[in-house]
Amino acid sequence: MNLDIKLHKKDLPDELSFSDKIAIDCEFTGLNVERDRLCLIQISSGKDDAHIIQLDKDNYDAPNVKKLLMDKNINKIFHFARADLLFIKKYLQVDVINVNCTKIMSKIGRSYSDKHGLKDLIREFLGIDISKQLQTSDFGGELSDKQLKYCAQDVVYLHKIYDSLKKILIRENRINIYEKTIKFINTRVDLDYASFKEDIWSH
Repeated sequence: MNLDIKLHKKDLPDELSFSDKIAIDCEFTGLNVERDRLCLIQISSGKDDAHIIQLDKDNYDAPNVKKLLMDKNINKIFHFARADLLFIKKYLQVDVINVNCTKIMSKIGRSYSDKHGLKDLIREFLGIDISKQLQTSDFGGELSDKQLKYCAQDVVYLHKIYDSLKKILIRENRINIYEKTIKFINTRVDLDYASFKEDIWSH
């Protein structure tokens, strides 16, 4: 697959626009939102393209990205939205509107498996075995071509995965419970942001 990868500094260009469905992923310096920072946001229209935005760590002024994230008419497909939305909330100070999450879709729809990672879903639905070797590399500085390709592959497959999982959810009569669950995502992020990490429904 030949990927059209474009790196943007600080924000998306003014002239760039997207259709009603995009895939999004983020890269951080670590997974602790109190310590680590948001470095990159990757966006794909689903046409073998990836726009990688390297955010300005000193002010995170990215009005075009923020406007896109808050556009209620655009479906945003994440994989493990909970983590990405938490870092976006802290560093860009916005709540993402109209969210779908392939990890949650997989956990509700694919009860025949206990493997719900992106690598597993890409292998099952696209027959491609990707490498996650660069998952723990440093995304806070200059980016290598290999890092850019890694970032791109985290979003370019999400449209097809989303479509495949939605078919399973509909077939198994689980689409309604998924839709009710995903409505809770921003509240779950608010709880994380307020340091409520435990299961609030437990005894």
